[in-house]
Amino acid sequence: MEAEFTLHVNGQARTVRVDPATPLLYVLRDDLGLNGPKFGCGLQQCGSCMVLLDTIAWPSCQLPVANVQNAAITTLEGLTRPDGSLHPVQQAFVDEQAAQCGYCLNGMVMSAVALLTVHPKPDDQTIRNALFRVLCRCGVHSRALAAIKKAADSMKS
Repeated sequence: MEAEFTLHVNGQARTVRVDPATPLLYVLRDDLGLNGPKFGCGLQQCGSCMVLLDTIAWPSCQLPVANVQNAAITTLEGLTRPDGSLHPVQQAFVDEQAAQCGYCLNGMVMSAVALLTVHPKPDDQTIRNALFRVLCRCGVHSRALAAIKKAADSMKS
């Protein structure tokens, strides 16, 4: 049975009418037209569906929409600045060419943003730990590591 939910997505209140068990990923993509989070494994194991719930990176593919009504939800699209410029993490990923096919990019960027919120100057191991839920077949982890360090430096200045 469908119900109405008001979600706080990318700084805006958005109302949807869906089954309460519908995964947040499908609401974001199908009902709200936000394509940053991707469907990868559907098992919360690859990271391509990552969003921020408040400031925590969380996979959205199995998370029921009924569980997130009171959270501030941020998708990749919500990181863009009002003037259209990229978030420092996004810009660093571009500068360091830290994406190949790009499918895991959403998970890496969202995980990095969450990490830098609580650890503004992370060491390599802390960055690796933050990315452990993001699978990348293309092997860009070393470039992602460099990008996150660059973003951390640019966010401090």
